[in-house]
Amino acid sequence: MRKRLVLTLALGAMVALVVGGIAVAAKPTVIQVGNLKLTFNGGFSPTALSKTKQTPIKLNVSGKIQTTDGSHPPALKEFILETDKNGGINAKGVPQCKQGKIEATTTAAAEKACKAAIIGKGTTGVEVLFPESAPIPIKSKLLLFNGGIKGGKTTIYIHAFLSNPVAAAIVTTVKVQKHKNGRFGLKSVASVPKIAGGSGSVTNFSLLINEPGYLSAKCPDGHIDAQGEAVFGDGTRAKGGVTRPCTPKG
Repeated sequence: MRKRLVLTLALGAMVALVVGGIAVAAKPTVIQVGNLKLTFNGGFSPTALSKTKQTPIKLNVSGKIQTTDGSHPPALKEFILETDKNGGINAKGVPQCKQGKIEATTTAAAEKACKAAIIGKGTTGVEVLFPESAPIPIKSKLLLFNGGIKGGKTTIYIHAFLSNPVAAAIVTTVKVQKHKNGRFGLKSVASVPKIAGGSGSVTNFSLLINEPGYLSAKCPDGHIDAQGEAVFGDGTRAKGGVTRPCTPKG
C-alpha cells in the first residue's frame, strides 16, 4: 500500500538543490516522518536581491537521508518540483554536454569530455544492500552539466560514478520548463535511474552550483517559494512546500 508523507520543509530543500535556486535554512533542518529522517543545510549568495531584476546567485546545499532504526533507506525515483516565478534559469550561451559523452564514464573521463559544460560540483554517498549481505557504503564525486535548451525545456545532467560493488556511471536527467501556476513559474522533473539494479539508495549529498548567471532570482516581496513531490522506490510519496525569506533592494 502506497504511503503519502507530507514533509513540509524537507521536500522543498531536497528538490531545490538541483534546479530551483531556492535558499535553504542557515542552520541544519531535521524532519522526521515515520522511520524516515532527513537533514538539510545550505544557502545562496547574495541574499539581498533586486526587487525587479534577476540577480545571479550561487547555490550550495547538503543533506542526509536515513532511517531511525538504521535500516536501508528507500531509493529515490523522481522529483517533481514547482519553483517560484521570481526564480530563473538561463542556459543560453553556456556550452552544452550530450548525455552520450558522460554515460558509462568515470568522473575524470566525464569531466574531460564536457569540461566547458560543468555548472557545478559536489559529492554524494550511496548505500547498496543486496539480499543476505551487509550494506555497502560508496562515495562519489558529483558533476553537474548543462544539457542545453530544446523545445522550451532546459536539461541538466547530474553525473556520479560508483566503483564498487559494480563499476557504473549514474546519470540523473533534470528537465526544466516554464510553468504558470499562481506563485510558481518553473516546473522541474528529475528522473533518478536505478542504482545497482535498484539495490542502491542515496544517503547524503553536498554540492555547489556556481556557473555565473545560470541560476538567478529577484525579491519583490521578501520571500521565495517552492513545492513538490518526491517518489521513492518502495512506493512512498513525499509532498510538501517551503518558503524562504530574501532581502529586497532597489
